[in-house]
Amino acid sequence: MFLKWGYVAYRFRRIIPVIFIGLIVALFVGFGIRLEDRLSQEGWEDPNASSTTAAQIEQEVFARDNSGDVILLFSSDGGVQEGPEFDAAYRHLEQLGAEHPEQIAHITSYFDTRSPEMITDDGTTAFAAIGLEGDDEQTLQDFRAIEDFLVPAELPDGMSVEVAGATAVADALDDGMSDDISRAEQIGLPFVALLLLVVFGSVMAAFMPLIIGVLSIMGALGILSILAGTLQVNVFSQAVVTLLGLGLAIDYGLFMVSRFREEMDKDEPIGRAVAITTATAGKTVVFSAFMVMVALSGLLLFPQAFLKSVSYGAIAAVGLAALLSVTILPALFGMLGKNIDKFAIRKTSRRGRRIEDTFWYRIPAWAMKHSKKMTVLIVGGLMLLMLPIVNISFGGINETYLPPAHETRQAQDTFNEEFPEFRTEPIKLVVTNADNSQLVDVVMQTREVEGLTGPMTAGQSIAGTTVLSAGIVDRDDNQDVIEQLRAIEAPAGVDLYIGGTPAMEVESLEALFERLPWMALYLVVATFILMMLVFGSMVQPAKAIIMTALGMGATLGILTLMFVQGYGCDLLGFSPGPLMSPVVVLIVAIIYGLSTDYEVFLVSRMVEARDRGRSTDEAIKLGTARTGTIITAAALIMIVVAAAFALSDIVMMKYIAFGMIFALAIDATVIRMLLVPSVMHLLREDNWWAPGPIKRLYHRIGHGSEEQLDDEHAPVVTPSPEPAEATAARGSRDTRHNDELIPFQELRDRLQRDRDAGQ
Repeated sequence: MFLKWGYVAYRFRRIIPVIFIGLIVALFVGFGIRLEDRLSQEGWEDPNASSTTAAQIEQEVFARDNSGDVILLFSSDGGVQEGPEFDAAYRHLEQLGAEHPEQIAHITSYFDTRSPEMITDDGTTAFAAIGLEGDDEQTLQDFRAIEDFLVPAELPDGMSVEVAGATAVADALDDGMSDDISRAEQIGLPFVALLLLVVFGSVMAAFMPLIIGVLSIMGALGILSILAGTLQVNVFSQAVVTLLGLGLAIDYGLFMVSRFREEMDKDEPIGRAVAITTATAGKTVVFSAFMVMVALSGLLLFPQAFLKSVSYGAIAAVGLAALLSVTILPALFGMLGKNIDKFAIRKTSRRGRRIEDTFWYRIPAWAMKHSKKMTVLIVGGLMLLMLPIVNISFGGINETYLPPAHETRQAQDTFNEEFPEFRTEPIKLVVTNADNSQLVDVVMQTREVEGLTGPMTAGQSIAGTTVLSAGIVDRDDNQDVIEQLRAIEAPAGVDLYIGGTPAMEVESLEALFERLPWMALYLVVATFILMMLVFGSMVQPAKAIIMTALGMGATLGILTLMFVQGYGCDLLGFSPGPLMSPVVVLIVAIIYGLSTDYEVFLVSRMVEARDRGRSTDEAIKLGTARTGTIITAAALIMIVVAAAFALSDIVMMKYIAFGMIFALAIDATVIRMLLVPSVMHLLREDNWWAPGPIKRLYHRIGHGSEEQLDDEHAPVVTPSPEPAEATAARGSRDTRHNDELIPFQELRDRLQRDRDAGQ
């Protein structure tokens, strides 16, 4: 199928790029440029959880709790309780409310209430709480409309104003995401282009993967924008789509370009080189992308809209990357031919060196020679790196995801420290259908709850529905406090719902542990079946999954050391602390997908060599050597793209970026170059075992046959000269020489005759 498509792509090489590029541009212009206006800050919660129900009841009965949207902290060493400092703050808040009635619902401050709870004991800091009018995404729009007016232009000497609050933190996180994408475009792409130039040595060859990368991102953002019109798409998904889509698209382009140049080095006719490239590298790209998409689709098993939206966008990006790699690139190859090496920056020959003399051949050979020691040492080392996972802890999204030096983060830290009873993430207990005596019963039971900043008080109460709330002294005690609240006995006919951000975080974690085993089972079964079809073996998929688990476990252990226990936090500019559970699930899916992706590229070349009759050891060495430079370059490209995001101000983006960096580094070096050859050498012929039906299916879908057209050790076959009559009959087509499209069946017959003649 892929071989035939390669010939089709060559035949219509001038039409295919126009069609696909036109569709991508139309998709981006029509929808993609509007994506930012459609993205949501929501989607972190489990829609079926008690905390979600509590929030819905509270909003329906009392409207949204907007008391902590924006916090203004007024500070002065001389005090703010009187004098010009007091007057300046009072006038500013009065003017702010009068000038922005469409955005501001209410302002409650020390300066109009004189509440002693809203000023520090020494009188140097007081605050104002601003509630915004809008709900959901409109809240953030309201904040941005008044953001430039929150801090007065003129203040008495020594007085300062800081901005904190839940919406201010959300806006800072959103800005951080936008900066990440911009950084990837401004820093990541130029470095990737330079790396591709070094790998290929020519401007034209380096340009090909970049085309696929840019088009894939444009198309994926267009698809994500369409989805955001009907579904809740979290703003975080845009950064993840850019990171994954750009990296993988360039990787796929890299594999395609490399294989095409390999075929051209054999002096193959252009049409045939295009077809073989599509039948080998193209097929591997499609199967690899499909496995990454399967890994990402595992996120759909979780209830959080955040994970679903990231899954949608990432699947779209990876799918487009593979589609464009096997459509646009073969067509461009057909038009370029030998010009793929045009604008070379160095003059090197790719033909003079035997593969057996390369570094990539000698390393696996050395590992196989010491296979038992290598296996024990590497597996033991990876398992040691997993040990820190026992210290992993989970939390929710808050100001600690911003850098310690960020002004909004510092303002929120100050507010939490000075006014802990007013912190913006209280624990809530929504009581419904309760009369006065039943409500008193519930309130008295809440007095026994330990770990709160004070007794739970009734903030709002209407017609049998009451919201009790209090702060939690230490975020690490969220689970314990919620368990105590769950133990409260509800009077007959009364319903209790635990709400607030702490409850959302805890229930999100519970949903993770409930569904994570099902996700793991789904990933293992789905990828096992796919790899079984690609490799024609039941042993190779099992080995690949175990290798992936080892690399993923080691990566999560390193991330725990960094982001939970704080190793390197000062150098990298973040605060260690609990990880957000949905982000951990996301990185598991990403690492699993990338690891199986590279496994397919590596083992596919081993299988090709094995199908040609090579011994197991020779197939291992040839496969590793053939993919060594390209997989290493692909991993470096992904690392460069991830490194651009590792500079993010947002901790969870750093977590994903560093997770990809460590996973790729471990996978592309220790596992691929040393562990895989060692284990396969020990397994010997068992590597290729599969029941008869599996082998027949493997051959039926095209494996083990199309690859025969690509024997790296077969003599180059030069088509026999045509009779003069045939040449004359072709007329003006003489100018096309050996790039003339050869019919598929004729090509195979001719190749077989030449091989028979050479035996």
